[in-house]
Amino acid sequence: MVLGLTCAVVVPALDEEASLPLVLADLPREVDRVVVVDNGSCDGTARVAREAGAEVVREPRRGYGSACLKGLAVLAAAPPDVVVFVDADYSDHPDELGRVVAPIAAGEADLVIGSRMLGEREPGALLPQARLGNALACTLVALLYGHRYTDLGPFRALRWSVIGRLELRDPGFGWTVEMQVKALRAGIRVAEVPVSYRRRVGVSKITGTVSGTVKAGAKILYTVFRYARRASRGRVKPW
Repeated sequence: MVLGLTCAVVVPALDEEASLPLVLADLPREVDRVVVVDNGSCDGTARVAREAGAEVVREPRRGYGSACLKGLAVLAAAPPDVVVFVDADYSDHPDELGRVVAPIAAGEADLVIGSRMLGEREPGALLPQARLGNALACTLVALLYGHRYTDLGPFRALRWSVIGRLELRDPGFGWTVEMQVKALRAGIRVAEVPVSYRRRVGVSKITGTVSGTVKAGAKILYTVFRYARRASRGRVKPW
């Protein structure tokens, strides 16, 4: 248990054989369950995860959101109090998990975003295009939903009991912002805590390429506008 709560960690992974063992080694021992979702890797990602003691499941449908949704589906048979998402590239600091879970344990929040903007960042860890896209998305969320986030960071904790109210379904790059805007629409308590961030192991599949950056940015902005538009037209039933 972490701070008195049962805690499961979901790690979406695609060809992260080199970095994944580092991530798993840095997770606090108090974590109750670790699920690595292999999103169609061509390297030894699944093997190194099993060797580190993690539970490995496959999600052949490519996409960050698809992998995270698979992890939630696996946990549903025995739900924890809180689920934490952390990337497999070792850019996050898994040893700071307790910091991310703390507002939930204190009864102050149901969704906690680990903010890279509020924490310490290693030089070069967050590329200029990522900083620009993140700032634009957060500004639009503030304008359209009335809440100022500082980050769409992947390191986050979510109280299990509120997951159904979010109706998460995005299979790709829009997963993180979908969670954040739907939480605002559903009246779910949100918080941000500062987390550290370093240069990832290997090359980013998103911001490391022009096409990946463009596709991710477009999907994030589409998601921000999509749910704002649906809410304004009243076509979505309250959760």
